[in-house]
Amino acid sequence: MKTADKKAALAELEKLYPDAKPALIYKTPYELLVAVILSAQCTDERVNKVTAVLFEKYSTPESMVTLSQAELEKYIFSCGFYRMKAEHILSASRDILDKFNGKVPDTVESLMRLAGVGKKTANVVYSVAFGGDAIAVDTHVFRVSNRLGLAKGDTPLIVEAGLNKAIPKEDWSKAHHWLIWHGRRVCHSQKPNCAECTLSPYCDYGKNPPKKPSAKGKK
Repeated sequence: MKTADKKAALAELEKLYPDAKPALIYKTPYELLVAVILSAQCTDERVNKVTAVLFEKYSTPESMVTLSQAELEKYIFSCGFYRMKAEHILSASRDILDKFNGKVPDTVESLMRLAGVGKKTANVVYSVAFGGDAIAVDTHVFRVSNRLGLAKGDTPLIVEAGLNKAIPKEDWSKAHHWLIWHGRRVCHSQKPNCAECTLSPYCDYGKNPPKKPSAKGKK
């Protein structure tokens, strides 16, 4: 994607999604952290239903660690990968209590010191809860960035580095949500709606969509 096309694509994304914001429901940085951990390979809608119940009693690291892993698993079972997620939530909660005096740390580097917290989760919490400049590369951001040509790569970290270069720093957090919303509403995983996509004039995928296999020779 040419520099001019990147600027045009970003301007169009901002025009399309001026009010883009997180779909996860939370009240505190800790609640957001837990919700983001639960959101891995799970819809935000499902996470919000689970946390609505979970956070009634367990909305702080102090209260969360009173649960055994088996007890927490029962609350979050419907989010999928519940054993791993329960382990990560409890481990991160203990680290918050032991290493950060009960407060969720407010930098990417310190967030990544929490057990079970990777770069994507740290970026989301840093950006959304603390107003930092960061782009978290989830499946939507990864897919849309590669298709557009805004940033290409075969790993989230490579795509994140490319987006950091392509997008002005002051727009990183907003662009993260623009790309997510576009992935959910238009640039779907299996069937991107290129016919109605206003980014098509700038998009690498839109300009050169994969050719359908020829039916010639089929029996």
